[in-house]
Formats: sequence, structure tokens, C-alpha cells
Amino acid sequence: MSTAAPTTQRVLAQTAFEARAILRNGEQLLVTLIVPVLVLAGLSRVTAIDLDTGGASRIDFLTPGILALAVMTSSFTSQAIASSFDRRNGVLRLLSTTPLGRGGLLAGKVLGVLVVELVQVVVIGAVALLLGWRPDPAGLVLALVAIVLGTAAFTALALLVAGTLRAEAVLALANLLLLVLAVAGGVVIPAEQLPGPMAHIALLLPSGALGEAMRETLMHGALPAWSVVVLVGWTAALGWGASRLFRWH
Repeated sequence: MSTAAPTTQRVLAQTAFEARAILRNGEQLLVTLIVPVLVLAGLSRVTAIDLDTGGASRIDFLTPGILALAVMTSSFTSQAIASSFDRRNGVLRLLSTTPLGRGGLLAGKVLGVLVVELVQVVVIGAVALLLGWRPDPAGLVLALVAIVLGTAAFTALALLVAGTLRAEAVLALANLLLLVLAVAGGVVIPAEQLPGPMAHIALLLPSGALGEAMRETLMHGALPAWSVVVLVGWTAALGWGASRLFRWH
């Protein structure tokens, strides 16, 4: 009589599947990797777009925000869209009844996102270094902490959206939210440089907190406490919402 594989082995297998599903999908790869690289290369070279870099070079100023944007594309946009269509097609319901279970499925999704983000950081970081990026060495580990915190918040948001809305609605909403947060959410452009009340609102958003955390760690070697509080708070609130409202079918 055959028995199920150990829990760790099942979760790792699901992790590998989730990561391959994103990296092998042309549309997903475009959003998660190619677009951030093109935005970084373009903004760092097009001097016609005026940026207040605070005395830093354009590449040093832009790279942290682009890395934060990349985290958002993989942990929120890609995860929300993929999970919503898996839910519509009955994949989530099927997998949740296997020995993997709901907890193992969710763990595999989160770990799969982290694998994709590792690829993003390596590729975007390499391109940035070729363009002259010089991050603060003291902030590299702290930046990884910020990425994990941001991943938790945006994955929780992805699951909340994917588990409560129709797949077609998630497809439109996820892309729209990514665009709005990228432009006015304090990700690439710091919150204090946004016009009017957005300068204050962006600081309270997970996008603004992640962008600020990445800039402070990679440019100044320090992880701002306020960013940690905001990201942990959003993770707790969105995670609670997802646990209560998520529908598996």
C-alpha cells in the first residue's frame, strides 16, 4: 500500500511547481521580470524625466524602487491572477483535498513566490550593477528582510482578492492596482515627492512602506521602523481577511 510523501517533500514539490508556472509563462515573465528591467534601464538613462534623487545617482535612487515593484508583481499580481484562475478551474479545491492539504498548498505558493523573487533580485540586481548601481553593503541583509515583509503583505492581498472575486475581475483589478500603486503608491517615487494628500496616504500603504524600506536599506543601510509596522499591520489585516473570506471553489 503506497503512502503519501513527507510533508516537507510535498511542500517543496508544490513550491517548484508554482515557481516554474510563473517563470515558464510568457505573460507572467513579461510582468515579473522583463518590464521591471526595461523600466530600470529606461528611467536610469532618460534624463529628460526630472527626478529628485537627493544627491544620489539616478541608478542608486531607482533600483530599490524597481526591486520593490518587482516584489509586488510576483507576490501580488501574478499570484492573484494565477490563484483566481486555479480556483475557477477547480484546481485549488482538488489540491486542497490531496495529502498536500490547504496549509501545504498555501505554503508552496508563498515559497514559490520567494523563489521567483530570488530570480528577480539576481537579474535586476545584475543589470543595475552593470549600470553603475552601488548599494550600501550594510543594508543588503536588511533589504532581504524588507522583501520578506513585503511579500507577506502582498501575498495576503493576492489571496484575499483571488479567493473572493471572479477570475476575470481579479485579472482586471490586479493589473489596475499594480499600475496605480506603481505610479502613486510610493514605490518607485518616494511618498514625500507625491503631490497633495497622496504624500501622506502613500506612507500608510504597503506599497509605500515597501518602497521606503528598500530605499532606506539599500541607500542608507537602515530599515525604517515605520515601514516594518505598516507592512506587519497590513499582513495581519489582509491575512485575517483572507482566512475568513477565501473560497476554495
